[in-house]
Amino acid sequence: MKPKIAFTGVGRMGANMARRLHDLAYPITAVFDIHRPTAEALAAEIHAAAPATLAEVTAAADVHFTVVTDDAAMRAIFAPQGDSLLAGARNKIFVNCATLSPGIHAEVERAARTAGAATLEACMASSIPQARDGTLYLMCGGDRSAFECVEPVLKDLSASLRYVGETGRAAQVKALVNMVMNIHTAALAEGLGLADALGLDLGLVREVFSQTGAASRVLQTDGEDMQKRDHACFFSAAHAAKDSAIALDLAHQSGLQLPLAEATLAQYRRLVELGLGGLDKSAIAELTFLGRSPR
Repeated sequence: MKPKIAFTGVGRMGANMARRLHDLAYPITAVFDIHRPTAEALAAEIHAAAPATLAEVTAAADVHFTVVTDDAAMRAIFAPQGDSLLAGARNKIFVNCATLSPGIHAEVERAARTAGAATLEACMASSIPQARDGTLYLMCGGDRSAFECVEPVLKDLSASLRYVGETGRAAQVKALVNMVMNIHTAALAEGLGLADALGLDLGLVREVFSQTGAASRVLQTDGEDMQKRDHACFFSAAHAAKDSAIALDLAHQSGLQLPLAEATLAQYRRLVELGLGGLDKSAIAELTFLGRSPR
C-alpha cells in the first residue's frame, strides 16, 4: 500500500513533485499553500483536497512534504500553538525539502518529536524539470529509521538519493552547493560581460568555455540565457541571495572569511534591492554587461 501523501508549499517545486507522485498513483490527499488559489488549482488538477487549515492537512496523510520559502515560513507551519502541522501529528513523517538553515531543521525536529512525529531533511539540488520527471538529486538528513521508511517514495522523486547524516547535515551540504553554484554564476556573468565588452562572439566564447577550464554546469544552464537576456525563473535571484547568506552564516560561525561568497551575495542582494529578485539567478548578468540598465 502506498502511503497517503500531502504537500505544504506548492510553488514551482512542490507542485511538480506532487504531480510526479500523482502520476505514479500515490494518493495525494491534500495540498496547502499560503496563496490559496495556487493550492486550489493544483488540487483540482490532481484530484486532491485543498484544506483551509494546516491541521486538516496533517490529518489527511501519513507522509507530509514541505517546500516553503525560508526559516520564517518553516516556523509558521510548525508553530507550537494555533493552526500548525504539529496538531494531531503523532506517527506522521514530515519530509522537509526547502533550502533552510541547519538550525531550523533541528528546531522543527525537536518540536515534531514532542508531538510524537518524525522529520527528515530532503534537500534538493535540482530544478523544476527534475521535480516534474522524478530525477531530483536529494540529500537527506535526520533519523535513519525515518529515512528508511520514506525511502521508496524518495526514490520515485529522484535519480540520485544520498543519506548524509544527522539532522542539519544535509542543510549544510545544500548551503555549500548553492554557495558554490552562485559564485560560478556570478563569475560566468563577469566573463561573458567582459567578452561582450571586447566585441567577441558570445556563442564562440561559450563554446570555448565549454571545452576548457571555464566549463561548469552553470555554463550549460545559464550561459545562453545571460547572452539572450532570458531570465525566466527556475531558481530566483532572491533565493540565491538567501542561500548564499545561509552559507556565509555557517562560515562566520566557523571562523572563516569567504570573500568570493561575500561578493556574490552583495550582487544578488543588489538585484533584490532593484526589484529583480523574482528573475532567475542568471539575471546577475544584468549587472555586468555594458549597456544593460537594471531598474
